[in-house]
Amino acid sequence: MKHSPGFLALVDDAKSRIRQISIDEYRLMAARGDRFVLIDVREESEWAAAHASGAIHLGKGIIERDIESRIPGKDTPLVLYCGGGFRSALVADNLRKMGYQYPISLDGGWRAWQAANLPIEK
Repeated sequence: MKHSPGFLALVDDAKSRIRQISIDEYRLMAARGDRFVLIDVREESEWAAAHASGAIHLGKGIIERDIESRIPGKDTPLVLYCGGGFRSALVADNLRKMGYQYPISLDGGWRAWQAANLPIEK
């Protein structure tokens, strides 16, 4: 997908303040048994088509409104993914501003997840 310059500038700004991990780093976290919540921030239609096994859905449009009731512990590590790592970076930055200590954006997002043949649910 080709993104507009304004959107890319916004994402780059957010990425300057957040932690991103690669799919390999995610695999390592999972293999070590690290404590985290995997959150799909894509649209409802994307989630319904297929999503990462074990993920919960809090779309970008509602996550800031609902996160504190779903995950009240602001010290809970949150691994966020979208289609490619852009929307999840924006969400991670917003959650950081809300006081969440460990929001992490999965670089490459859903596309990287699928390319790595990680488990999915439909």
